[in-house]
Amino acid sequence: MIQSKLERLKRGGRPRVLDLFAGCGGISLGFHSAGFEIVGAVEIDTAAARSHALNFHRDAPPDLFETHAKPRDITAIEPEELLAEYGLDGPADAQIDVIVGGPPCQAFARVGRAKLREVAEHPEAFLRDPRSNLYLRYLDYVRSLKPIALLMENVPDVLNFGGHNVAEETCEVLDDLGYDPRYTLMNAVFYGVPQMRERMVLVAYRKELKADRWHPNPSHWIDLPKGYLGTRQVAMRTIRTDLLEEDRYFSDPPEPHPDNSIPAVTAEQALSDLPRIDDESELKQTKGPRRFDKLVRYPSPPMTDYQRLMRQWPGFESLEGVHDHVIRYLPRDYKIFARMQPGDQYPEAHQLALRMFEERLQEIERKEGSRPRPGTKRYEQEMAEYVPPYDPGKFPNKWRKMEADMPARTLMAHLGKDSYSHIHYDSTQARTISVREAARLQSFPDGFVFQGPMNPAFRQVGNAVPPLMAKAVAAVMMEQLEKAKKHETEDRTQAAVAV
Repeated sequence: MIQSKLERLKRGGRPRVLDLFAGCGGISLGFHSAGFEIVGAVEIDTAAARSHALNFHRDAPPDLFETHAKPRDITAIEPEELLAEYGLDGPADAQIDVIVGGPPCQAFARVGRAKLREVAEHPEAFLRDPRSNLYLRYLDYVRSLKPIALLMENVPDVLNFGGHNVAEETCEVLDDLGYDPRYTLMNAVFYGVPQMRERMVLVAYRKELKADRWHPNPSHWIDLPKGYLGTRQVAMRTIRTDLLEEDRYFSDPPEPHPDNSIPAVTAEQALSDLPRIDDESELKQTKGPRRFDKLVRYPSPPMTDYQRLMRQWPGFESLEGVHDHVIRYLPRDYKIFARMQPGDQYPEAHQLALRMFEERLQEIERKEGSRPRPGTKRYEQEMAEYVPPYDPGKFPNKWRKMEADMPARTLMAHLGKDSYSHIHYDSTQARTISVREAARLQSFPDGFVFQGPMNPAFRQVGNAVPPLMAKAVAAVMMEQLEKAKKHETEDRTQAAVAV
């Protein structure tokens, strides 16, 4: 079967990809851009599944499009059933060349563990979260469909999950299944993404391919903040490097060097050409549903190479403007955003709010002769207009104002609930980022469509794998498949000569 798949590729067929836990399609977009064919996807979220179909199967006949847009629970559908729904004839293990995907990371990530029930009384409760076993379902699909290559992506914490290195243990299973796997940590900022986002990336090839490269070399460079280096060190605590008991599938993280890399893309370089949303904008003045049915035209030509790419990405061009440049309505906080300094977080924002509240009390005293007393209804009403109700000691990272001259910090799925983690660097706009700005920071081109409304779209963006990082991995994989095709031809030639 492996030789048959290589033979099809040698005849000019594109490698066929199935994306599991696909979300809206960050990995799919990276692989599509590197020359792969996206056969289908499995995604349980209704909005994300439809977004994936809108971007990768928009030209399919209506019935087939709806099949692709259907949300699916991977625990409830077998690979053979899935491919039959797509109308693919023949043995299931002949239909797919590459499997990609990132099993849900909530059970692995430290931020998710704290929310699990009973965790305070039973510190190991997160180990019983059934989501942590979805990566086993991924392996079931590998067993059934026999891809010649695969990609698995997840948060760094899978390297230290309750004392287990899930990536290493997964590689052991893949080795037994006939694959040659490697995993490492990659930061998206090193691959042209204007965001510092650390991920575990596991790539495996069938042993018959005789692969010699798994992960891409960085193209961009920046000195990462200490917090990112600390996260990496924590994740790697279970990596064994002694010769007697080493984690043999782990590869040292690819490190950039300023001599052979270009500077990382900054937030301003990524966003400055998008339409302003300032105090004159209806989006800041009115509350109501945020829909994507209005085209907002670009105010100027692209000013950076990154902006040009976002507008002109082949197959996802957007030459006039964007439809999803919408923000949250947060009237209490605009004045705080305007006075925050780049890099300020919630404690600084809370102090600013208290200072502005005091200024308001002084203004009332000048105008009315006395200020409202603490505990009165007037005092509480005025305070609510200025001071957020969150304890700065408990929520120090709830807010953060971006720096214009730095890449953004990691976008989270929590964007679906609020956007305070990414306050726009431009104080004259004084707001949180829009859906399109979040997409830009993840390296989604402007022509990539998100199924609205706003909150599900933010969640899709925050959950996604940055397409440019996925494309870098896909380019290495395509190189290995091309090399394998050449080796397969040479082996056949030598065999024929020997006969």
